[in-house]
Amino acid sequence: MTRTSARELAVQLCFRLSSGETLPAEELTRFFDREYYESLSVEGEPFSQTPDDAQLAYIRDVVLGVQAHLEELDGFIEKYAVGWKVSRISKTALAVLRVALCELRYVEDVPPSAAINEAVELAKHYDEPETVAFVNGVLGAYWRGEHTPAEEN
Repeated sequence: MTRTSARELAVQLCFRLSSGETLPAEELTRFFDREYYESLSVEGEPFSQTPDDAQLAYIRDVVLGVQAHLEELDGFIEKYAVGWKVSRISKTALAVLRVALCELRYVEDVPPSAAINEAVELAKHYDEPETVAFVNGVLGAYWRGEHTPAEEN
């Protein structure tokens, strides 16, 4: 499984968790179990392959990171999505934005350009062109507003 597929799984899991409730760690455990992914193989891509240990760790880190830092991530979304409240953003776009921001802030082995580009590609797969531009704009504004040029990768 590629990192792109693992990222898509993380977005899908974050979408499922987007009700605003936090799930106890024991309930989240099923999302990181190989048997769970094997049972979803009939769902097609990205579930056609079972994540390896490294990809499971990445998915777990991102999903738990989004859950742990939800208020902070949503604060950045509202700050850089000028004129938009999180409650007005589609759940799909919100899941994509949260995963990308979590990667930008907390996943050291993901280059910023990869996190942003992959988020845009995922948005293209799931949403309308206007939403794709919105996702790109929010993430670009976040990166320019929160980081120095020396931090570019």
